[in-house]
Amino acid sequence: MIIVLAIIVVFVLLAYKFFIDRIIREKNAQHEAEVLHQKKLVLENIKAQEGERKRIAVMIHDDIGNRLNILSLWLNNLDTKGDELIKNNISSQMSALIDSARTISHSLYPVNLESVGLVLYIEELIVNLSQRINISLSVSPKYQKKDVFTEVQLYRIIQEFSTNVLKHSDATKVWIYIKDYPRDMALIISDNGQGFDYDLVKKGMGIKNIESRIKSVNALHKWKTSLQKGTGTRLIIKIPHNNESTNQNILN
Repeated sequence: MIIVLAIIVVFVLLAYKFFIDRIIREKNAQHEAEVLHQKKLVLENIKAQEGERKRIAVMIHDDIGNRLNILSLWLNNLDTKGDELIKNNISSQMSALIDSARTISHSLYPVNLESVGLVLYIEELIVNLSQRINISLSVSPKYQKKDVFTEVQLYRIIQEFSTNVLKHSDATKVWIYIKDYPRDMALIISDNGQGFDYDLVKKGMGIKNIESRIKSVNALHKWKTSLQKGTGTRLIIKIPHNNESTNQNILN
């Protein structure tokens, strides 16, 4: 009887363990499915945003920008009968409008990034910000052009990080490093300004936008920052190369 009872107890315990293991596996599978679903939602949201941004940016860049350039050419050939003051004022306003149209277009979507590439577009951003802060860029000689979607997200992350630095950190210097490895690429951005406590700081749209774009390219990231003045903030991002096939032609 004791042996029989022992066998029954062992059987019951094994059955119970099997039951618990199955529940855990089902919950894990459900959790993974939910995480995957959330990633898909983030990706679809960003795709929709980028598509709309691209449409508006191209319209401003190709339509309004070209029309302003044509008006500027007409103005330069206009006979103002010696009234140079009026002509100069209109010409000045026209140039400002052209610059504004270009700035708005670039802020909405990096229209020329597909043709000139990520590195040249970052260099253009650095030139535009050079009067406000010192930014240096270091790119690995082994860097290979990525798919359009990935490069747009990388540019957006650098743009958002730089904007946050200008708004909040009182930094005088920003460093950007892009490195390519056999299995992944790394983007490292840092500054020498006032850091923050990531666990305590209220996550504004800047940090949320950066992290959403990081998730959209299936990348890993880490913030290194502290409240000590001068230590600044460092953002390290690693993007697997096998992620590129997923994003290929994603904006087409």
